[in-house]
Amino acid sequence: MDSETAGNPSIDYELLGLKAGIEIHQQLNSREKLFCHCQNVLRKFDERSGELFRYLRATESEFGDIDAAAKAEMKQERKFCYYSYDTTCLVENDEEPPAPLNLEALEICCTIARALSMTPINQIHTMRKLVIDGSNTPGFQRTALVALDGILPNGGSIETICLEEEAAQRVEGNTFSLDRLGIPLVEITTSPCMKTPEEVRDIAAFLGMVLRSTGQVRRGLGTIRQDVNISIRDGARVEIKGVQELDLIADVVKREVLRQRNLLEIREQLKGRGASVIEEMFDVSGIFRNSKSTILKRSSSILAVRLPSFAGLVGREIQPGRRLGSEFSDYAKKCGVGGIFHTDELPAYGITEEEIAEMRAFLESNDDECIVIVAADEGKARCAAQQVIARAGWALRGIPEETRKMIDEGSTAYMRPLPGAARMYPETDVAPVTIPTDWFAALPLPELLTAKRERFIREYLLDPALATQLVSSEQAFFFEQMVTEGISPGLAARTLLSTIRELSRAGTDIQHLTEKDIIAVLMAVERGEAAKEAIPAILCMVVSGASVPDALRHCAPSLSRDALISIVQKIVDERKDFIAERGNGALGPLMGVVMAEVRGSVDGKLVSEVLRQEISALLARQKPGKGDKV
Repeated sequence: MDSETAGNPSIDYELLGLKAGIEIHQQLNSREKLFCHCQNVLRKFDERSGELFRYLRATESEFGDIDAAAKAEMKQERKFCYYSYDTTCLVENDEEPPAPLNLEALEICCTIARALSMTPINQIHTMRKLVIDGSNTPGFQRTALVALDGILPNGGSIETICLEEEAAQRVEGNTFSLDRLGIPLVEITTSPCMKTPEEVRDIAAFLGMVLRSTGQVRRGLGTIRQDVNISIRDGARVEIKGVQELDLIADVVKREVLRQRNLLEIREQLKGRGASVIEEMFDVSGIFRNSKSTILKRSSSILAVRLPSFAGLVGREIQPGRRLGSEFSDYAKKCGVGGIFHTDELPAYGITEEEIAEMRAFLESNDDECIVIVAADEGKARCAAQQVIARAGWALRGIPEETRKMIDEGSTAYMRPLPGAARMYPETDVAPVTIPTDWFAALPLPELLTAKRERFIREYLLDPALATQLVSSEQAFFFEQMVTEGISPGLAARTLLSTIRELSRAGTDIQHLTEKDIIAVLMAVERGEAAKEAIPAILCMVVSGASVPDALRHCAPSLSRDALISIVQKIVDERKDFIAERGNGALGPLMGVVMAEVRGSVDGKLVSEVLRQEISALLARQKPGKGDKV
């Protein structure tokens, strides 16, 4: 059954009751961060100018509740470290109140809302979203609802678009970098209107295309993330965080469907067996006092959880590389333990068959019972055992609502319970912002990249594949600027998509190339001051620090047509026997000879034209006349 759901395209997802929605998080390319005046720049970790430390605690909502997700994060006390830079400030450090909401970022967000046919709210109120996983120094993320009710191509709806601050970037473990914290991003949330894995992928691709169409979003790995919400009939809503690769979205959905189907089947088998969970933990430390297991030997407390009639099912695979026991382990790890052992997989890991038999005898347990073992110091072990009991109880009831993270190839692991309303409370340090109806209605709608592609083909006569590549890149808007400046579409497209990329692959630091420099070089080519073949060498000199005029003088000395004709005639005369033998077929080989001689100072098209003329003239002279003897 596992392989059937994971790879069989004939699965009837509608029959399974699949419902899916997505949340798109996209960083915006505003000049400043959302609640301070720091620039949106990412730094290398070794450029940090300082470090600070925090312990984070959950706060109660206005009604005195603590969010379930926050409670889960509080099971282990953690000291968080944050890297600061000369481009971050006291707002990121949580040592100064936030500045007013960034109006440039708000305008970009509203432009996206307009493109998705959404309705703005009248007044924006910033809220605090409780997050104590270390990704925000104050223990919350600031977010603001901006617009409602958008339209999707499949007939579904976009529920909300929010403007919020990006989280800090994780360095490793409990260490984070503050350079990313506060970058503005939009969160677009759809309704659960998708019924197949492929539909989820297609809607994510559509929303990504609309976002890029504005030309005002950041590009590159990590700048856009998709969270996918999935459920099937009799299952539960599960949120899978941080799917960065579009091509993996369909696989993520398929594997979550597989996981929920298997968990429901396990539930039915457990019910049929009359299985139960003994809500008590048993100290078995004495049994493993002399164990060869490294983990058990160094643990001061070893506890057992008894699961009658669970035998054989805790070790059952529910996703590729994941078992029901993996779910138990995920929950236990929230208490700071490294994992669990269970009798479906023992003897192993240094635990012997004799030790298992002694433990079963001590617990008066039969072979139908699965025993889960946790080992750590007493506090962590008791916490982990309680977590295993809680998760095993869910195996009898069905599937818990959870937030999960993607791991290898689209499988997932438990992160925390789904957050609820208790995680949101007002931000009292940021004033509300009114959205005037006439201002919103006057925002220009961006040209969608799909329409831009068709226009590039129609107006600029670009090859369809080249046009697709161009609008999919980060260079579509710069390309149009180049054409407006008078550069031919073909030359502009080839330079952006081929020449500059090849320079980058060769190790040239193209970040030092400005748009102004690139345009200046190509304009020189259009005026005949340099050949197309000299463009890579000229750009390399500019990267090295030369001015464009100096690079042109050094790499592209001017050569008149008369001088070119003289060079070509000399080369043709020296190889007249070769031309007599090959005829017009000599053109290709001799092109390389001439181009090497002129060293990129003449356009290849002109070289080809002159060389063809001189070869034809030579062949005409060599051809016998009407009265000549043969």
